[in-house]
Parts: sequence; structure tokens; C-alpha cells
Amino acid sequence: MANALNVGFVGLGNMGWPMARNLARAGFRVTVRDADSARQKRFAEEHAARAADGPAAFHEVDAVVTMLPTGRIVREVMLEWQGGLAGALARDAIVVDMSSSDPMGTRELGKVLGANGVALVDAPVSGGVPKAEAGTLAIMVGGDDAAAIERVRPVLAAMGQKLFSTGPLGSGHAMKALNNYVAAAGFTAAAEALIVGCKFGLDPAVMVEILNASTGRNFSTEYTMKEHVLPRKFATGFALGLLAKDVGIAADLVEAIGADAPVCRLLRELWAEAATAMGGSVDHSAALRHWEQANGVELPPRPRAEAG
Repeated sequence: MANALNVGFVGLGNMGWPMARNLARAGFRVTVRDADSARQKRFAEEHAARAADGPAAFHEVDAVVTMLPTGRIVREVMLEWQGGLAGALARDAIVVDMSSSDPMGTRELGKVLGANGVALVDAPVSGGVPKAEAGTLAIMVGGDDAAAIERVRPVLAAMGQKLFSTGPLGSGHAMKALNNYVAAAGFTAAAEALIVGCKFGLDPAVMVEILNASTGRNFSTEYTMKEHVLPRKFATGFALGLLAKDVGIAADLVEAIGADAPVCRLLRELWAEAATAMGGSVDHSAALRHWEQANGVELPPRPRAEAG
């Protein structure tokens, strides 16, 4: 049975494509937009969706989801793209920003949209491409309009398995940035440990096995190091530039609220430096190669079966 809501979706990247596809499969009427017109057309043809040539195509949607690289781009789409998507939306429409956006910027955008009768909900995700494909993302939901959140809950449920209420508008984006800061901290510590251990003479594969049986285990030791770093695959699907951006958002939040978080500030520098050196489009796990070069050591390649 078709779902009642008419949903727009902007941003058909690695995450956005499977998320929008899951909406179509759940029976929502979907209108899509992507900067890559060929990609947009292909999605529309494969999933019986409407391809949007301009903001007017979104006039009849009840909710529009954005899954874009930055909050700045979300703002540009809403306020500047051919006069602004927000201006084409009907009053009482809802914008659901699932991008990793700056929480302070989200609050500002919420005021602008609210003046036009459009509610903004921030609902960033965690879980990466595999969970986006499976529709089992963890979604952090923030917003000031409880009724709007309830209206889009079926939309979110079609893309995620765990929906967390984080509080007022911007809180979802704050939580996402802080989560990715913690993830970056875990990866950085694990990478440094493997590099130092290798330089000392330890076997990195044995180190990962010990870390995962000990208190040093984290997502990076259990998955990223084991599945991508030791086999030298570096293909988690999450770009280095995006993680550097998220850590930067967390550090900016620290400064905006006057908190003291020196580790967060240091990680902003380390990841920004790695992104500059390696290029923002490479996989985030490839940051380890930058740190290997700085230490004059390279972890020995290990086939995936042996790495386990």
C-alpha cells in the first residue's frame, strides 16, 4: 500500500541514493534532485520517481529530505537554487536535513524557513553505506515542532532502524558531529598504536587481535582496521574530507558554546592536515597512509583472511 506522504529528496550520493530508494520501495511518492542530472534521471527511471528540473517540482511535496555534503550547500539549495527551494514549498511543508550540518547554522536556517511557514527537522544518520542500503541507519532527530517530527516519522522509519530523539532544533546535528569526533578519536588512536607498534617490531595483525580482545577495542579496531587497513583496501565508503569536516563542526561547536575540549581541537588539526595532504575524496581510512609517511613506516599488507 502506498504511503500517504509525497516526499522530495535532494542529494543522490553514496548515502542518498539507497536512502531515497528505500523511500520509493516503502511506497512513498518520491521527487528527486541531484547536481548530477544523469544520475538524477537514472534514479527516476529505475525507481518510478519524478526528476525535478527546478524548485517548482517540489511544490506539492509534504516533506523534502536533504542529504548533501555540507550545511552550507543545504542552505544554498533552500534559499538560492533558482530562487530557493524553500520558496517553492507549500506552507506546512517540512524540510528534513539528514546531512552532517553545522548545528548553529541549522538553528539559523530554521528561523528563515519558519518565517515562511516551513518546519525544519535535523535528522543526521550514522551507519554508513551498508546500513543506508539495508535501511537500518541510526537517526538522530532534533526539532522544535513536535507535530512536524511525528508527521515525518514514517519517512525516517523507512530509512532507519533506530530513531533517537535528541532535543531541540540543531541537537541532532550536534550529536552527529560529536559522534564522528569520537569515531575519529578512536581511529586516530588505533592508527597511531599500529604505526608505533610496527616501528617497534610488533605485528599489526596480532595487535588488532589483541586490541579487540582487550579494553582498547572500538569500532575502528573491530571493523576499519581489520577489514580495510590491514588488507590495504581503504574503501569504507566514507570520505576523508567528510570526516575532517565533521570533526571541524564538533570543534566549532566547542568554541561556539565556550567549552574546553583540547583533544577535539587537536583532532581538527590532524584530520584537516591529512585531508589536505591526501585529498578530501579518498577514503577516510587512508589517513593512516599520511601518518605512516610522517613516521617513515608502512604497515605490511595482510590478506583479509589472515588479518582476521
